[in-house]
Amino acid sequence: MRLVAALLPLALLVPAAPAAAQEPDGLEVTGWILQSGGDRIVERNAGGISTLSVAGVSIGPGGDRVAAPIDDARRLLRAAHRNGLRAELLVSNYSNRLEDFDPRAAHRLLDDDRHIATVAERLGRFVRQGWDGVNIDLERLRGRDADGLVAFVHAIQDAMPAARTVTIDVSATGSLDGYRDRGYRMRALGEAADTIKLMTYDEHGPTWSAPGPVGSLDWQRRSLEAALDAVPPAKLDLGVAGYGYSWPENGTGRSYTITTIRRMVERDDARPRWVAEDGEWTTTLSNGTELWWSDRRSYAARVDLAREHGLHGLAVWRLGSADTLR
Repeated sequence: MRLVAALLPLALLVPAAPAAAQEPDGLEVTGWILQSGGDRIVERNAGGISTLSVAGVSIGPGGDRVAAPIDDARRLLRAAHRNGLRAELLVSNYSNRLEDFDPRAAHRLLDDDRHIATVAERLGRFVRQGWDGVNIDLERLRGRDADGLVAFVHAIQDAMPAARTVTIDVSATGSLDGYRDRGYRMRALGEAADTIKLMTYDEHGPTWSAPGPVGSLDWQRRSLEAALDAVPPAKLDLGVAGYGYSWPENGTGRSYTITTIRRMVERDDARPRWVAEDGEWTTTLSNGTELWWSDRRSYAARVDLAREHGLHGLAVWRLGSADTLR
């Protein structure tokens, strides 16, 4: 049986944000941000994070090139430094044409040593223009990509000044074999990268599962413990969702910012439930749409989970959608 709070109005269930912003003691926090994000988002969250990771640049469909950061990305770099934060340039295989991550582009990169060298050298040049490191976010990989991914991390490390860092985002799963099937040699990645950010969210979603938590505490714990079999805790960040999903009775659901979900719930006069076992909120609107979301209370539970395992820190997707980090 799931443990839920008594049904109360949303304003009573969701605590007000603390007055003073402060990063959790003993934990580093990365906040991912879209390059379209405003400087004020950085300023509001600066007290609760140490690193801003700007989603940034993408590899080309042939896997042999990477686009240069646009003005908005460089603007966020400056905003991060003004606020005393490190700034990472996130490189991904996201395709605007596909509106999804492109596994073919990633494979074409990781399966060719020349492509790896070319893209890594170009990323190194970008970093020398002022970035503090590179955050690799290659998704929808397969086992055949695992060796190339490790080589890519090493190549970027070699292309940058020693003081810069390489971090890598890894899709969560519950076993080391599962990580390998997804293209991640965890032990080797732990040795090559400065930090691994476990993307412990999207356990459920409207286009691939029945309704459920975005990333339940139990699922996150199992994914984390599997990773810890190969990677020291001081090299792991726990990923935290800062958004929610909808499952309508008809049609396809979508993701929402936390602010938007609260407005939807209030307008509908719905009653949210805090599911303690999962560390998330849920409710069903009057039209039958089921919602699940992860907010500041969810974040606090993940801070506890990270401390329980002695992790390096946390990583939140994403600033501008999540509650302000404090």
